[in-house]
Amino acid sequence: MFKKILIANRGEIALRIIRTCKEMGIKTVAVYSTADADSLHVKFADEAVCIGPPPSSDSYLRIPSIIAAAEITNADAIHPGYGFLAENSKFSKICEEHNIKFIGASAEMIDRMGDKASARDTMKEAGVPIIPGSDGIIETYEEAEKLAIEMKFPVMLKATAGGGGKGMRAVWKLENMRDAWDSARQEAKACFDNDTMYMEKLIEEPRHIEIQIIGDSNGNACHLSERDCSIQRRHQKLTEETPSPFMTDELRDKMGAAAVKASEFIKYEGAGTVEFLVDKNRNFYFMEMNTRIQVEHPITEQVIDFDLIREQISVAAGISIIGKNYLPKLHSIECRINAEDPDNDFRPSPGKVTSFHVPGGHGVRVDTHVYAGYTIPPNYDSMIAKLIVTAQTREEAINKMKRSLDEFIIEGIKTTIPFHRQLMDHPDYLAGNYTTKFMEDFVMKKSK
Repeated sequence: MFKKILIANRGEIALRIIRTCKEMGIKTVAVYSTADADSLHVKFADEAVCIGPPPSSDSYLRIPSIIAAAEITNADAIHPGYGFLAENSKFSKICEEHNIKFIGASAEMIDRMGDKASARDTMKEAGVPIIPGSDGIIETYEEAEKLAIEMKFPVMLKATAGGGGKGMRAVWKLENMRDAWDSARQEAKACFDNDTMYMEKLIEEPRHIEIQIIGDSNGNACHLSERDCSIQRRHQKLTEETPSPFMTDELRDKMGAAAVKASEFIKYEGAGTVEFLVDKNRNFYFMEMNTRIQVEHPITEQVIDFDLIREQISVAAGISIIGKNYLPKLHSIECRINAEDPDNDFRPSPGKVTSFHVPGGHGVRVDTHVYAGYTIPPNYDSMIAKLIVTAQTREEAINKMKRSLDEFIIEGIKTTIPFHRQLMDHPDYLAGNYTTKFMEDFVMKKSK
Protein backbone atom coordinates (compact mmCIF):
# COMPACT_ATOMS: atom_id res chain seq x y z
CA MET A 1 0.00 0.00 0.00
CA PHE A 2 1.10 3.58 -0.66
CA LYS A 3 2.75 5.52 2.16
CA LYS A 4 2.01 9.03 0.90
CA ILE A 5 -0.40 10.32 -1.75
CA LEU A 6 -0.29 13.77 -3.31
CA ILE A 7 -3.71 15.06 -4.36
CA ALA A 8 -3.38 16.99 -7.62
CA ASN A 9 -6.66 18.83 -7.22
CA ARG A 10 -8.52 21.30 -5.05
CA GLY A 11 -11.82 21.92 -3.25
CA GLU A 12 -14.23 19.26 -2.08
CA ILE A 13 -12.76 16.38 -4.10
CA ALA A 14 -9.29 16.99 -2.64
CA LEU A 15 -10.81 16.99 0.85
CA ARG A 16 -12.81 13.86 0.00
CA ILE A 17 -9.62 12.00 -1.01
CA ILE A 18 -7.73 13.21 2.08
CA ARG A 19 -10.44 11.76 4.34
CA THR A 20 -10.21 8.28 2.85
CA CYS A 21 -6.40 8.37 2.89
CA LYS A 22 -6.43 9.22 6.59
CA GLU A 23 -8.79 6.30 7.28
CA MET A 24 -6.39 4.01 5.38
CA GLY A 25 -3.38 5.29 7.34
CA ILE A 26 -1.87 6.98 4.28
CA LYS A 27 -0.11 10.37 4.58
CA THR A 28 -1.37 13.15 2.30
CA VAL A 29 0.08 16.11 0.43
CA ALA A 30 -2.12 18.98 -0.76
CA VAL A 31 -1.12 21.27 -3.59
CA TYR A 32 -2.68 24.70 -3.89
CA SER A 33 -2.60 27.98 -5.75
CA THR A 34 -2.25 31.25 -3.88
CA ALA A 35 -6.02 31.74 -4.32
CA ASP A 36 -6.64 28.53 -2.34
CA ALA A 37 -4.31 29.16 0.60
CA ASP A 38 -7.28 29.18 3.00
CA SER A 39 -9.09 26.18 1.54
CA LEU A 40 -9.89 23.25 3.84
CA HIS A 41 -7.96 20.71 1.78
CA VAL A 42 -4.80 22.70 2.58
CA LYS A 43 -5.63 22.76 6.29
CA PHE A 44 -6.39 19.04 6.66
CA ALA A 45 -3.60 17.50 4.56
CA ASP A 46 -0.44 16.35 6.38
CA GLU A 47 1.66 18.56 4.12
CA ALA A 48 0.85 21.33 1.64
CA VAL A 49 2.83 22.80 -1.23
CA CYS A 50 2.00 26.02 -3.08
CA ILE A 51 2.36 25.40 -6.82
CA GLY A 52 1.64 28.81 -8.31
CA PRO A 53 -0.66 31.81 -8.79
CA PRO A 54 -4.47 31.61 -9.23
CA PRO A 55 -4.77 30.81 -12.97
CA SER A 56 -5.14 27.04 -13.47
CA SER A 57 -2.59 27.11 -16.28
CA ASP A 58 0.02 28.39 -13.81
CA SER A 59 -0.88 26.04 -10.95
CA TYR A 60 -3.22 23.04 -11.08
CA LEU A 61 -2.45 22.33 -14.74
CA ARG A 62 1.29 22.89 -14.41
CA ILE A 63 2.68 19.36 -14.51
CA PRO A 64 6.35 20.17 -13.64
CA SER A 65 5.26 21.94 -10.45
CA ILE A 66 3.08 19.02 -9.37
CA ILE A 67 5.78 16.44 -10.07
CA ALA A 68 8.30 18.57 -8.18
CA ALA A 69 5.91 18.78 -5.22
CA ALA A 70 5.55 14.99 -5.23
CA GLU A 71 9.31 14.50 -5.35
CA ILE A 72 10.22 16.93 -2.58
CA THR A 73 7.59 15.40 -0.27
CA ASN A 74 8.48 11.80 -1.23
CA ALA A 75 4.94 10.99 -2.35
CA ASP A 76 4.78 7.57 -3.98
CA ALA A 77 1.39 8.14 -5.68
CA ILE A 78 -0.72 10.96 -7.12
CA HIS A 79 -4.51 11.06 -7.09
CA PRO A 80 -5.80 13.51 -9.72
CA GLY A 81 -9.44 13.71 -8.53
CA TYR A 82 -11.64 14.89 -11.40
CA GLY A 83 -11.17 17.76 -13.81
CA PHE A 84 -7.78 19.42 -14.31
CA LEU A 85 -5.27 16.61 -15.13
CA ALA A 86 -7.46 13.59 -14.27
CA GLU A 87 -7.77 12.52 -17.91
CA ASN A 88 -4.48 13.90 -19.19
CA SER A 89 -2.48 11.04 -20.76
CA LYS A 90 0.71 13.10 -20.74
CA PHE A 91 0.42 13.55 -16.96
CA SER A 92 -0.25 9.83 -16.44
CA LYS A 93 2.81 8.95 -18.50
CA ILE A 94 5.08 11.48 -16.75
CA CYS A 95 4.03 10.07 -13.36
CA GLU A 96 5.00 6.60 -14.58
CA GLU A 97 8.36 7.89 -15.85
CA HIS A 98 9.06 9.35 -12.40
CA ASN A 99 8.10 6.10 -10.61
CA ILE A 100 5.06 7.77 -9.08
CA LYS A 101 1.85 5.74 -9.28
CA PHE A 102 -0.94 7.61 -11.07
CA ILE A 103 -4.19 6.60 -9.35
CA GLY A 104 -6.20 6.46 -12.53
CA ALA A 105 -6.06 5.13 -16.05
CA SER A 106 -2.84 4.52 -17.96
CA ALA A 107 -1.77 6.97 -20.66
CA GLU A 108 -2.67 4.41 -23.34
CA MET A 109 -6.15 3.92 -21.86
CA ILE A 110 -6.83 7.64 -21.56
CA ASP A 111 -5.82 8.17 -25.20
CA ARG A 112 -7.84 5.20 -26.37
CA MET A 113 -11.05 6.23 -24.61
CA GLY A 114 -10.54 10.01 -24.44
CA ASP A 115 -10.80 10.48 -28.19
CA LYS A 116 -14.48 9.94 -28.90
CA ALA A 117 -14.04 8.56 -32.41
CA SER A 118 -11.45 6.05 -31.18
CA ALA A 119 -13.65 5.10 -28.20
CA ARG A 120 -16.60 4.55 -30.52
CA ASP A 121 -14.56 2.23 -32.76
CA THR A 122 -13.28 0.33 -29.72
CA MET A 123 -16.77 -0.19 -28.32
CA LYS A 124 -18.05 -1.31 -31.71
CA GLU A 125 -15.27 -3.91 -31.79
CA ALA A 126 -16.21 -4.98 -28.25
CA GLY A 127 -19.81 -5.59 -29.30
CA VAL A 128 -21.28 -2.75 -27.21
CA PRO A 129 -24.24 -0.94 -28.86
CA ILE A 130 -23.19 2.38 -30.39
CA ILE A 131 -25.16 5.26 -31.84
CA PRO A 132 -25.38 5.02 -35.65
CA GLY A 133 -22.93 7.46 -37.17
CA SER A 134 -19.75 8.08 -39.14
CA ASP A 135 -16.98 5.53 -39.30
CA GLY A 136 -14.35 7.66 -37.63
CA ILE A 137 -13.36 11.23 -38.46
CA ILE A 138 -15.18 13.26 -41.13
CA GLU A 139 -12.58 15.00 -43.27
CA THR A 140 -14.67 17.51 -45.24
CA TYR A 141 -17.96 19.37 -45.09
CA GLU A 142 -19.10 17.64 -48.29
CA GLU A 143 -18.58 14.27 -46.62
CA ALA A 144 -20.58 15.46 -43.58
CA GLU A 145 -23.47 16.68 -45.74
CA LYS A 146 -23.63 13.45 -47.73
CA LEU A 147 -23.63 11.32 -44.58
CA ALA A 148 -26.31 13.46 -42.89
CA ILE A 149 -28.61 13.00 -45.87
CA GLU A 150 -27.99 9.23 -45.85
CA MET A 151 -28.58 8.96 -42.07
CA LYS A 152 -31.61 11.30 -42.25
CA PHE A 153 -31.95 14.31 -39.97
CA PRO A 154 -31.71 15.09 -37.10
CA VAL A 155 -27.98 14.43 -36.62
CA MET A 156 -25.39 15.51 -34.07
CA LEU A 157 -21.98 16.90 -35.02
CA LYS A 158 -19.35 16.23 -32.35
CA ALA A 159 -15.73 17.21 -31.82
CA THR A 160 -13.54 14.12 -31.37
CA ALA A 161 -11.72 15.83 -28.48
CA GLY A 162 -14.91 17.32 -27.07
CA GLY A 163 -16.28 17.49 -23.55
CA GLY A 164 -18.74 19.58 -21.54
CA GLY A 165 -20.85 20.15 -24.64
CA LYS A 166 -18.10 22.03 -26.48
CA GLY A 167 -17.87 21.42 -30.22
CA MET A 168 -21.33 19.84 -30.38
CA ARG A 169 -24.17 20.92 -32.69
CA ALA A 170 -27.59 19.37 -33.27
CA VAL A 171 -28.69 19.77 -36.89
CA TRP A 172 -32.35 19.33 -37.76
CA LYS A 173 -32.32 20.24 -41.45
CA LEU A 174 -29.91 20.53 -44.36
CA GLU A 175 -30.01 24.32 -44.66
CA ASN A 176 -28.50 24.64 -41.15
CA MET A 177 -25.71 22.14 -41.79
CA ARG A 178 -22.97 24.47 -43.04
CA ASP A 179 -23.31 26.97 -40.15
CA ALA A 180 -23.34 24.12 -37.60
CA TRP A 181 -20.24 22.52 -39.16
CA ASP A 182 -18.27 25.77 -39.20
CA SER A 183 -19.22 26.91 -35.68
CA ALA A 184 -18.63 23.47 -34.11
CA ARG A 185 -15.15 23.26 -35.64
CA GLN A 186 -14.26 26.81 -34.58
CA GLU A 187 -15.37 26.13 -30.99
CA ALA A 188 -13.51 22.81 -30.89
CA LYS A 189 -10.33 24.44 -32.18
CA ALA A 190 -10.56 27.21 -29.57
CA CYS A 191 -11.29 24.83 -26.67
CA PHE A 192 -9.19 21.77 -27.51
CA ASP A 193 -6.81 22.90 -30.28
CA ASN A 194 -8.36 20.08 -32.32
CA ASP A 195 -11.16 20.69 -34.82
CA THR A 196 -11.67 17.14 -36.12
CA MET A 197 -15.32 16.08 -36.17
CA TYR A 198 -17.51 13.01 -36.34
CA MET A 199 -21.27 12.57 -36.64
CA GLU A 200 -23.96 10.58 -34.88
CA LYS A 201 -27.67 10.11 -35.32
CA LEU A 202 -29.45 12.42 -32.87
CA ILE A 203 -31.30 10.34 -30.29
CA GLU A 204 -34.63 11.99 -29.52
CA GLU A 205 -36.04 12.17 -25.97
CA PRO A 206 -32.80 10.71 -24.53
CA ARG A 207 -31.87 9.87 -20.97
CA HIS A 208 -28.20 10.13 -19.95
CA ILE A 209 -27.55 7.05 -17.83
CA GLU A 210 -24.05 6.01 -16.78
CA ILE A 211 -22.77 2.77 -15.27
CA GLN A 212 -20.10 2.97 -12.57
CA ILE A 213 -17.36 0.39 -13.09
CA ILE A 214 -14.20 -0.73 -11.31
CA GLY A 215 -11.47 -2.71 -13.04
CA ASP A 216 -8.30 -4.21 -11.59
CA SER A 217 -4.82 -4.92 -12.96
CA ASN A 218 -5.77 -8.56 -13.65
CA GLY A 219 -8.39 -7.63 -16.24
CA ASN A 220 -11.39 -8.17 -13.95
CA ALA A 221 -14.23 -5.66 -13.84
CA CYS A 222 -17.50 -5.24 -12.03
CA HIS A 223 -20.24 -2.63 -12.14
CA LEU A 224 -21.83 -0.74 -9.28
CA SER A 225 -25.16 -0.03 -11.00
CA GLU A 226 -26.36 3.13 -12.69
CA ARG A 227 -26.78 6.86 -12.17
CA ASP A 228 -29.32 8.98 -14.05
CA CYS A 229 -27.65 12.25 -15.05
CA SER A 230 -30.28 13.54 -17.46
CA ILE A 231 -30.98 16.89 -15.81
CA GLN A 232 -28.32 19.06 -17.40
CA ARG A 233 -27.76 22.61 -18.49
CA ARG A 234 -25.54 23.10 -21.54
CA HIS A 235 -24.40 19.48 -21.11
CA GLN A 236 -23.32 20.18 -17.50
CA LYS A 237 -25.05 17.98 -14.91
CA LEU A 238 -27.13 19.71 -12.23
CA THR A 239 -28.53 16.79 -10.26
CA GLU A 240 -28.17 13.01 -10.35
CA GLU A 241 -29.97 10.05 -8.83
CA THR A 242 -29.69 6.31 -8.40
CA PRO A 243 -31.46 4.11 -9.18
CA SER A 244 -32.85 5.77 -12.30
CA PRO A 245 -36.64 6.10 -12.23
CA PHE A 246 -36.55 5.06 -15.91
CA MET A 247 -34.66 1.82 -15.25
CA THR A 248 -36.10 -1.69 -15.29
CA ASP A 249 -34.40 -4.81 -13.89
CA GLU A 250 -33.98 -6.14 -17.42
CA LEU A 251 -32.43 -2.89 -18.70
CA ARG A 252 -30.09 -2.68 -15.71
CA ASP A 253 -28.87 -6.21 -16.36
CA LYS A 254 -28.24 -5.44 -20.05
CA MET A 255 -26.52 -2.09 -19.47
CA GLY A 256 -24.45 -3.43 -16.58
CA ALA A 257 -23.31 -6.39 -18.67
CA ALA A 258 -22.40 -4.08 -21.57
CA ALA A 259 -20.36 -1.80 -19.28
CA VAL A 260 -18.45 -4.75 -17.78
CA LYS A 261 -17.90 -6.17 -21.27
CA ALA A 262 -16.49 -2.83 -22.43
CA SER A 263 -14.21 -2.53 -19.39
CA GLU A 264 -12.84 -6.06 -19.63
CA PHE A 265 -12.36 -5.77 -23.40
CA ILE A 266 -9.95 -2.87 -22.94
CA LYS A 267 -8.55 -4.30 -19.65
CA TYR A 268 -9.51 -1.12 -17.83
CA GLU A 269 -7.87 -0.48 -14.46
CA GLY A 270 -9.40 1.86 -11.89
CA ALA A 271 -12.73 3.59 -11.36
CA GLY A 272 -14.60 4.88 -14.38
CA THR A 273 -17.98 5.23 -15.98
CA VAL A 274 -19.40 3.89 -19.19
CA GLU A 275 -21.94 6.46 -20.32
CA PHE A 276 -25.00 5.67 -22.41
CA LEU A 277 -27.83 7.49 -24.12
CA VAL A 278 -31.12 5.64 -23.64
CA ASP A 279 -34.02 6.42 -25.99
CA LYS A 280 -37.71 6.50 -25.11
CA ASN A 281 -38.04 2.81 -26.05
CA ARG A 282 -35.19 1.88 -23.66
CA ASN A 283 -32.71 1.14 -26.41
CA PHE A 284 -29.26 2.13 -25.14
CA TYR A 285 -26.17 3.30 -26.99
CA PHE A 286 -22.58 3.87 -25.87
CA MET A 287 -21.78 7.58 -25.67
CA GLU A 288 -18.36 7.86 -24.00
CA MET A 289 -16.19 6.54 -21.19
CA ASN A 290 -14.87 8.71 -18.37
CA THR A 291 -11.55 7.34 -17.14
CA ARG A 292 -11.72 8.93 -13.66
CA ILE A 293 -13.86 9.26 -10.55
CA GLN A 294 -17.03 11.26 -11.18
CA VAL A 295 -18.44 14.28 -9.35
CA GLU A 296 -21.60 12.27 -8.65
CA HIS A 297 -19.85 9.20 -7.18
CA PRO A 298 -21.28 9.77 -3.65
CA ILE A 299 -24.79 8.63 -4.57
CA THR A 300 -23.38 5.26 -5.66
CA GLU A 301 -21.46 5.02 -2.40
CA GLN A 302 -24.64 5.71 -0.45
CA VAL A 303 -26.85 3.07 -2.07
CA ILE A 304 -24.31 0.23 -2.01
CA ASP A 305 -22.29 1.22 1.10
CA PHE A 306 -18.99 1.33 -0.77
CA ASP A 307 -16.05 3.78 -0.61
CA LEU A 308 -15.09 4.33 -4.25
CA ILE A 309 -11.98 6.36 -3.41
CA ARG A 310 -10.71 3.55 -1.19
CA GLU A 311 -11.34 1.09 -4.02
CA GLN A 312 -9.48 3.33 -6.48
CA ILE A 313 -6.46 3.42 -4.19
CA SER A 314 -6.60 -0.32 -3.53
CA VAL A 315 -6.79 -1.21 -7.21
CA ALA A 316 -3.89 1.16 -7.97
CA ALA A 317 -1.87 -0.66 -5.29
CA GLY A 318 -2.45 -3.97 -7.10
CA ILE A 319 -5.27 -5.37 -4.96
CA SER A 320 -7.86 -7.35 -6.94
CA ILE A 321 -11.56 -6.49 -6.88
CA ILE A 322 -14.06 -8.97 -5.50
CA GLY A 323 -15.52 -9.27 -9.00
CA LYS A 324 -19.25 -9.15 -8.26
CA ASN A 325 -21.76 -6.61 -9.51
CA TYR A 326 -23.61 -4.43 -7.02
CA LEU A 327 -27.24 -3.36 -7.09
CA PRO A 328 -28.76 -0.38 -5.24
CA LYS A 329 -30.38 -1.13 -1.90
CA LEU A 330 -31.65 2.44 -1.31
CA HIS A 331 -32.41 5.60 -3.29
CA SER A 332 -30.00 8.54 -3.40
CA ILE A 333 -30.11 12.00 -5.00
CA GLU A 334 -27.32 14.55 -5.38
CA CYS A 335 -27.79 18.27 -5.98
CA ARG A 336 -24.72 20.22 -7.09
CA ILE A 337 -24.61 23.50 -5.20
CA ASN A 338 -22.88 26.05 -7.41
CA ALA A 339 -21.89 29.65 -6.72
CA GLU A 340 -24.18 30.85 -9.51
CA ASP A 341 -27.25 33.04 -9.86
CA PRO A 342 -30.03 30.87 -11.32
CA ASP A 343 -32.22 33.94 -11.91
CA ASN A 344 -29.58 35.48 -14.19
CA ASP A 345 -28.75 32.63 -16.56
CA PHE A 346 -26.69 30.87 -13.85
CA ARG A 347 -24.08 33.62 -13.89
CA PRO A 348 -21.07 32.81 -11.66
CA SER A 349 -21.22 34.41 -8.21
CA PRO A 350 -17.80 34.26 -6.53
CA GLY A 351 -17.11 36.18 -3.32
CA LYS A 352 -17.00 35.92 0.44
CA VAL A 353 -19.34 33.50 2.22
CA THR A 354 -20.65 35.43 5.21
CA SER A 355 -22.84 32.66 6.67
CA PHE A 356 -22.72 28.90 6.09
CA HIS A 357 -24.96 26.27 7.68
CA VAL A 358 -25.21 22.73 6.32
CA PRO A 359 -28.24 20.48 6.78
CA GLY A 360 -28.01 17.35 8.89
CA GLY A 361 -30.01 14.35 10.02
CA HIS A 362 -30.23 10.73 9.01
CA GLY A 363 -29.35 10.08 5.37
CA VAL A 364 -27.94 13.56 4.68
CA ARG A 365 -24.37 14.06 3.44
CA VAL A 366 -22.66 17.29 2.41
CA ASP A 367 -19.34 17.22 0.55
CA THR A 368 -17.83 20.71 0.61
CA HIS A 369 -14.66 22.70 1.24
CA VAL A 370 -16.53 25.91 2.08
CA TYR A 371 -17.04 27.54 5.49
CA ALA A 372 -18.24 30.89 6.85
CA GLY A 373 -15.62 33.52 6.06
CA TYR A 374 -14.23 31.60 3.08
CA THR A 375 -13.82 33.56 -0.15
CA ILE A 376 -14.75 31.66 -3.29
CA PRO A 377 -12.20 32.57 -5.97
CA PRO A 378 -13.38 33.44 -9.50
CA ASN A 379 -10.70 31.32 -11.14
CA TYR A 380 -12.20 27.84 -10.97
CA ASP A 381 -15.33 25.76 -11.43
CA SER A 382 -18.30 27.25 -9.59
CA MET A 383 -19.34 24.09 -7.71
CA ILE A 384 -18.90 24.68 -3.97
CA ALA A 385 -20.83 21.78 -2.42
CA LYS A 386 -22.69 18.57 -3.11
CA LEU A 387 -25.83 17.79 -1.13
CA ILE A 388 -26.55 14.06 -1.07
CA VAL A 389 -29.61 12.48 0.50
CA THR A 390 -30.42 8.78 0.88
CA ALA A 391 -33.68 7.06 1.78
CA GLN A 392 -35.62 3.83 1.34
CA THR A 393 -37.65 5.10 -1.63
CA ARG A 394 -37.46 7.83 -4.26
CA GLU A 395 -40.41 9.68 -2.75
CA GLU A 396 -38.74 9.68 0.67
CA ALA A 397 -35.46 10.84 -0.87
CA ILE A 398 -37.17 13.76 -2.63
CA ASN A 399 -38.89 14.83 0.60
CA LYS A 400 -35.57 14.57 2.46
CA MET A 401 -33.89 16.69 -0.25
CA LYS A 402 -36.59 19.37 0.05
CA ARG A 403 -36.09 19.55 3.80
CA SER A 404 -32.31 19.62 3.45
CA LEU A 405 -32.36 22.37 0.84
CA ASP A 406 -34.58 24.45 3.12
CA GLU A 407 -32.00 23.94 5.89
CA PHE A 408 -28.95 24.75 3.72
CA ILE A 409 -27.97 28.38 4.38
CA ILE A 410 -25.27 30.12 2.32
CA GLU A 411 -25.15 33.91 2.51
CA GLY A 412 -22.91 36.49 0.87
CA ILE A 413 -23.16 34.95 -2.61
CA LYS A 414 -25.84 33.60 -4.95
CA THR A 415 -26.21 29.81 -5.19
CA THR A 416 -28.27 27.22 -7.05
CA ILE A 417 -30.11 26.16 -3.87
CA PRO A 418 -33.35 27.98 -4.89
CA PHE A 419 -33.27 26.30 -8.31
CA HIS A 420 -32.94 22.84 -6.79
CA ARG A 421 -35.75 23.56 -4.34
CA GLN A 422 -37.97 24.51 -7.27
CA LEU A 423 -36.91 21.40 -9.18
CA MET A 424 -37.95 19.14 -6.30
CA ASP A 425 -41.55 20.37 -6.72
CA HIS A 426 -41.65 20.10 -10.51
CA PRO A 427 -44.37 17.60 -11.57
CA ASP A 428 -42.22 16.02 -14.30
CA TYR A 429 -39.32 15.52 -11.91
CA LEU A 430 -41.63 14.08 -9.25
CA ALA A 431 -42.97 11.64 -11.83
CA GLY A 432 -39.47 10.70 -12.99
CA ASN A 433 -40.53 11.90 -16.42
CA TYR A 434 -37.51 13.85 -17.63
CA THR A 435 -34.89 13.70 -20.39
CA THR A 436 -31.73 15.66 -21.23
CA LYS A 437 -34.05 18.30 -22.72
CA PHE A 438 -35.69 18.98 -19.35
CA MET A 439 -33.83 22.24 -18.69
CA GLU A 440 -34.57 23.64 -22.14
CA ASP A 441 -38.30 23.12 -21.56
CA PHE A 442 -38.01 24.36 -17.96
CA VAL A 443 -36.35 27.63 -19.00
CA MET A 444 -38.73 28.18 -21.90
CA LYS A 445 -41.82 27.71 -19.71
CA LYS A 446 -40.36 29.95 -17.00
CA SER A 447 -39.65 32.74 -19.47
CA LYS A 448 -43.23 32.84 -20.76
